[in-house]
Amino acid sequence: MPAQPPTLPIAEVIPAVRAALAAHPLVVVQAPPGAGKSTALPLDLLNEDWLAGQSIIMLQPRRVAARAVASRLAEGLGEKVGETVGYRVRFESRVSQQTRLEVVTEGILTRRLQRDPELAGVGLVILDEFHERSLNADLALALLREVQGALRGDLRVLVMSATLDPDLPARLGAPLVESVGRAHPVEVRYLAAEPVGRVEDAVARKIRQALEEDEGDVLAFLPGVREIRGAAAQLADTDALVLPLYGDLSVQEQRRALLPGPGGRRKVVLATSIAETSLTIDGVRVVVDGGQSRTQAFDPASGLTRMVTGRVTRDSAAQRAGRAGRTAPGVVYRLWPERTQPLLP
Repeated sequence: MPAQPPTLPIAEVIPAVRAALAAHPLVVVQAPPGAGKSTALPLDLLNEDWLAGQSIIMLQPRRVAARAVASRLAEGLGEKVGETVGYRVRFESRVSQQTRLEVVTEGILTRRLQRDPELAGVGLVILDEFHERSLNADLALALLREVQGALRGDLRVLVMSATLDPDLPARLGAPLVESVGRAHPVEVRYLAAEPVGRVEDAVARKIRQALEEDEGDVLAFLPGVREIRGAAAQLADTDALVLPLYGDLSVQEQRRALLPGPGGRRKVVLATSIAETSLTIDGVRVVVDGGQSRTQAFDPASGLTRMVTGRVTRDSAAQRAGRAGRTAPGVVYRLWPERTQPLLP
């Protein structure tokens, strides 16, 4: 298997991760966005002695990320998706008999654990982007701990994220391996005062400024599809190729947003929080963070969940900023004052 590029910061801690996994059933890895934990580290673990004859399952919380990560991992081996590396998401899979590293979404992993609690043939489960802390991810970790304790003492679990609760490793009784390096530096720029008006208007204005003053493609974060369409309408007269990126888009449209613009044309990607984690969008050197996100919240009065728009969290803001430094030095525009940053949830 080819060695991973030495430019990736995760390479510095791979020996420590190997040693920790050889000695412990559960290990936690913390590394900043762009360090290579999702797209380099899993390949380096495929040839470990304790994994002989077994495979790796890697959890990604979002379908678009699962497909993109599988593609990057396959590229690292010089192969096509579905050979050594494959993926399974809802209504779609690309795996074969030779697949040893399978990238899956949360529901797929939960159902597999219910159907096959022993996870026969699997030697390592990687829970990536664990900071998102969904119900399915937490349930998967709880089930995996039960499997380790009752059925599979040889099964390893690797929990990975860019931002973690500092008390988590101690609560899990797991060693922590930290990578402090970032692939490329990212300059953070704040507003002088809180923006007034609709978030899509503020984001569109800042994108226009970035297209004039900065190099590279632009990735902008908005809370939902309505705001994405509003910003796209305001940018229709620019020379850039304006593309949406959200979960309900077709696979072809999602891939179009991830690939470089045709003929070297500059690209503006208007995305929901789907683009926060595990994605490398080719050409992006500027991030515009609108400072809002839309999440599900439980309403005790009705007993139902509903979508709520609120402030972005500090963890999510860090993830979003990291998108600007994946392939080259970048800049992130945060559409709030610097004094507001410590007050974010």
